[in-house]
Amino acid sequence: MNYPTRLILDSAGEGIYGLDSEGYTTFVNPAAQRMTGYTEEEMIGTCQHKMVHHSRPDGTPYSHLDCPIYAAFKDGKVYSISNEVFWRKDGTSFPVEYTSTPIIKNGKCLGAVVVFNDISKRKKDEEEIIKLKRQLELENAYLNQEILEAKSYGEIIGRSPALRAILSQIELVAPTEANVLITGESGTGKELIAREIHNRSSRKKRTLIKVNCASIPKELYESEFFGHIKGAFTGATRDRAGRFEMADGGTLFLDEIGEIPLELQSKLLRVLQESAYEKVGDDKTRRVDVRIIVATNRNLKEESQAGRFRQDLFYRLNVFPIEAPPLRERMEDIPALADHFLRSATKKLNVPEPRLTQANIQDLQAYDWPGNIRELQNVIDRAVILSKGRKLLLNLPTSPNKKYPSPVALDEGVVFTDEEMKARESLNLISALKRCKGKVTGPSGAAELLKMNPTTLYSRIKKLNLKA
Repeated sequence: MNYPTRLILDSAGEGIYGLDSEGYTTFVNPAAQRMTGYTEEEMIGTCQHKMVHHSRPDGTPYSHLDCPIYAAFKDGKVYSISNEVFWRKDGTSFPVEYTSTPIIKNGKCLGAVVVFNDISKRKKDEEEIIKLKRQLELENAYLNQEILEAKSYGEIIGRSPALRAILSQIELVAPTEANVLITGESGTGKELIAREIHNRSSRKKRTLIKVNCASIPKELYESEFFGHIKGAFTGATRDRAGRFEMADGGTLFLDEIGEIPLELQSKLLRVLQESAYEKVGDDKTRRVDVRIIVATNRNLKEESQAGRFRQDLFYRLNVFPIEAPPLRERMEDIPALADHFLRSATKKLNVPEPRLTQANIQDLQAYDWPGNIRELQNVIDRAVILSKGRKLLLNLPTSPNKKYPSPVALDEGVVFTDEEMKARESLNLISALKRCKGKVTGPSGAAELLKMNPTTLYSRIKKLNLKA
């Protein structure tokens, strides 16, 4: 080999080596030695395929009969490959792209020159791009679902001492990675507190993923949380991402955490402790980076003492407890909340805005709001429809202690109109949901109380525009 050629080979950043027609190494440059860990003395005169190209990426044997490098000097064609690996002297592999070019003289193939690059960094970058793309696709699908199902309950509005205490707690815990347990009655805005914590955290650029644990059938909990692979069970026709995968790098909000079955609580605890899980039907362990915020209207400490909730999971979740105050303890906030809901309802319903009077405010503050902020919004929405742009016509029970009118007993011969029957059915479902504290499925749920299929109950709740 002449001096200029040797100089070019030595200065090249790509790995370069030559083979004779039998596959034995004739020359090798410093870059090839550096990438493979073999010296020039070890390579020259030996079978290069047996040294660095003997196995596929999965470790299975790669015969020289199938090797594109050998094919170059057998077929007299140039082969370019980008999905294989070379093996180092220490037994590790690295992804490569290479070109094998035949050396032809006087019509006879004398061997080949192989030029290769270590593409480990490029492969890693591609995998990261694929992962980020997948994450964005999951978040986009989740957000589309959220938009379809969203029901606005406003922002955290008000200036009462009870609310200021909550905002102070949010400011303290939001910048940390601590798990948060939000307690409080149904309709007090626990989800809004969770969103505010997420929005003030370092994870705010990612989506807050929400799971309502009370609405998941028992047999689907594991799939909902961790996902499943195709064929994992009957009906699993494709791979499905779970909520933990969707929330990777962000925040997962588990509403009604007390509804999770005991047998699944151990798996949830494992994710919190080890940041690892497996999809249903898969044995591959996946890593996940998720902050957990949970909410419940139950007393989890009492539930754990009664054996209905794991104590170790309770302590893992109860790092920073926040109690959402009921609306009756923050009556000073009712004017601001009512005004916000009034503007939101008129915009949503595309109707003129009725006038909110001082008498309206007094009526609203005289009621003790068993359904809390959610009930207040429903009352305002209904009043906007009835008022038709005039003075706001509220439809509150006259007595603060009478939350809903009681259904009248049926007398023989009494006939009800279709609208009256719908009203009676609505009241009956409301009574059942209130008695079960909003729980629809499972033991002590409204479906069990009504002796009704949960799917049928969900359908009627939706049809009657009720909120479980």
